[in-house]
Amino acid sequence: MGMTMTQKILAVHAGLDKVAAGQLIEADLDLVLGNDITAPVAIHEMEKVNKKGVFDKDKIALVPDHFTPNKDIKSAEHCKCVRDFAGEHNITNYFEIGEMGIEHALLPEKGLVVAGDVVIGADSHTCTYGALGAFSTGVGSTDMAAGMVTGKAWFKVPSALKFQLTGKPAKWVSGKDVILHIIGMTGVDGALYQSMEFTGDGIAHLSMDDRFAMANMAIEAGAKNGIFPVDEKTVEYMKEHSSRDFKVYEADKDAEYDNTYVIDLSALKPTVAFPHLPENTKTIDEVGNIKIDQVVIGSCTNGRIEDLRIAAGVLKEKKVAKGIRVIILPATQAIYLQAMEEGLLATFIKAGAVVSTPTCGPCLGGHMGVLAAGERAVATTNRNFVGRMGHVESEVYLASPAVAAASAVTGKISGPSELGL
Repeated sequence: MGMTMTQKILAVHAGLDKVAAGQLIEADLDLVLGNDITAPVAIHEMEKVNKKGVFDKDKIALVPDHFTPNKDIKSAEHCKCVRDFAGEHNITNYFEIGEMGIEHALLPEKGLVVAGDVVIGADSHTCTYGALGAFSTGVGSTDMAAGMVTGKAWFKVPSALKFQLTGKPAKWVSGKDVILHIIGMTGVDGALYQSMEFTGDGIAHLSMDDRFAMANMAIEAGAKNGIFPVDEKTVEYMKEHSSRDFKVYEADKDAEYDNTYVIDLSALKPTVAFPHLPENTKTIDEVGNIKIDQVVIGSCTNGRIEDLRIAAGVLKEKKVAKGIRVIILPATQAIYLQAMEEGLLATFIKAGAVVSTPTCGPCLGGHMGVLAAGERAVATTNRNFVGRMGHVESEVYLASPAVAAASAVTGKISGPSELGL
């Protein structure tokens, strides 16, 4: 029996000719990632076992992005811990205020991940880099500590699910809608510790930003990782952003999959995940009259330039509904600058939105958008469990930038078609 794309990458990094689902392996790492919440824990674990060195200062990335700009003394101390560690070990890829970004948008933009890599990060949405044809997955802080010291990690080789995408998405249907549809279909544990492998001619109609959003939310289906084949768009992106060599892996024709799902992208509609799970999905025509208090457009899922262009296209020459708070978060400094140069930020501000420096803050109820009891938010983020963005009696509805922007104008969950777009 042949190997899947993920299994081939893991086999090479384990120095093996072949691996099979369920096999335990030790694999070499191309990158280890941590942020201001998880890295301090890893650093303290290294101190406990008196490990003072890192395996490769060029293969560790530290990105304070969750509670930054620092919201309080504790978050300032966390960031100082990471900053001091980066300085002590001369970490090449340390990105803070002024050059920072949301980690899962920043690393691909900086060219730190390419096809064929094995990446671990002490953040569950590290699976984002599967959009580039890499194996990337989230781990705990202790595994991050071990990875920083040894450059290796243990894995149980995952089995796989195949998602065969066909057709071309309709206007206003994005990668976020596709992945919400899939999670609604499989459930939040439908791909538990499995690799979600996307294939099919429909992928050609998905931009790289669409693919990043989809791979990012593989974890919301319980997956170990999500991964896309490497095509011309992928190669073009990597050549634009990275000087590193990459390696393309393809699944064997006789690779074994636990299940195969065929999804016609042309049949999908804008999709919204209702509280309190990403699997609780409804298409925009099934939503009903849900009034909202806040809109958040950004995060590691949907804060890229294409997302901002879509939102600005909806908000152009329109006004945010009275009483609705709208927070826009470009995912990196480069995206912020590009959005400014393209006039997108002016569109947002004229509409009545606020634009924030890159931060994960609102997504996890950390700062800059925390919800009070009884409040509802439409967010382009990735999670909506109880208390995710604030009070346990608040509600989060997950949607695409197009739906979020339209909802900001109407004051209720709406699609762009309700604005005549």
